Amino acid sequence: MKIFKGLLATIGCSMLCGLSANAQNSVPTSADYDAFNDTKTIVVLDDNMMSDFNSKIKSVMKAEWTPTEYEFLANKSFPTKMSDPSYSFLLTTTVTYPEDKTKAKYIYLSLLMGKEKTKKVNNLPDLISIPLAYSNRSDVDYTYKMASFVRFILKHVELMKQNPKLISKTPLLYYNKNIKTLKFKTLYVVKEDVEKELRSEAAFSKAYAHKFKFVTEAEVTKAIENKEKDVVFLHKVGPGNNKMETRCYNMIIGADDDEIYYFDWHMVNKKTPDALTAKDLKKMSKQ
Repeated sequence: MKIFKGLLATIGCSMLCGLSANAQNSVPTSADYDAFNDTKTIVVLDDNMMSDFNSKIKSVMKAEWTPTEYEFLANKSFPTKMSDPSYSFLLTTTVTYPEDKTKAKYIYLSLLMGKEKTKKVNNLPDLISIPLAYSNRSDVDYTYKMASFVRFILKHVELMKQNPKLISKTPLLYYNKNIKTLKFKTLYVVKEDVEKELRSEAAFSKAYAHKFKFVTEAEVTKAIENKEKDVVFLHKVGPGNNKMETRCYNMIIGADDDEIYYFDWHMVNKKTPDALTAKDLKKMSKQ
């Protein structure tokens, strides 16, 4: 399994042109997690006030957010707030990896803590960040999963507060401990997110040892909204067709408990597509 190295340079607020940095993001301390509940959370909105992210995050925050007071903020005002430690920030960030030849950009959902005397997003303690989408793809909708992402973020913060020894540069890898419990779940997958050779029930069942169902995005949405028991769903982040040497992330998330059951990534190339692969399914089939 590849090591997820964290959010390396460049990371910047995806809505703020020119706000970027060239250093590893700030790994949080136990004190950062402990301080979170005493902050006011600023939800930084997209420039486009009609964006799907803006409308969805507003409804999700109302339904799901309980640990802190919160307010919404136009992205242009974010730089004036980020050096105030009395604030935490929920926002989308743009991430590139300097070791990747293509310098591809990815959109993450990040929960950051304000920090005194800083003017760089990278210096803000990163409580948790989740890959959402490849930035150049306008054909991908991740907002229907937003409630699950936000609920996971809140669960992760509580877990780190209770178990500070788990704090690391690679927080999402911790959850691969849950792989063995996938045998008790039904995996929902949108067929287009799976490599072509696996897009039949017969082929998929040969590669995956547990229960699964090919579904639509609408069915995933319903499962998340209803917190359907023992259902997990695939969240795939990738570049789409004809993009080589960029990353494809695959995450399996619980619809009922918002737990991550699997997290990994691979480079897209001629041999490995932008998809959930048979190799992923083999790892996920561990007993």
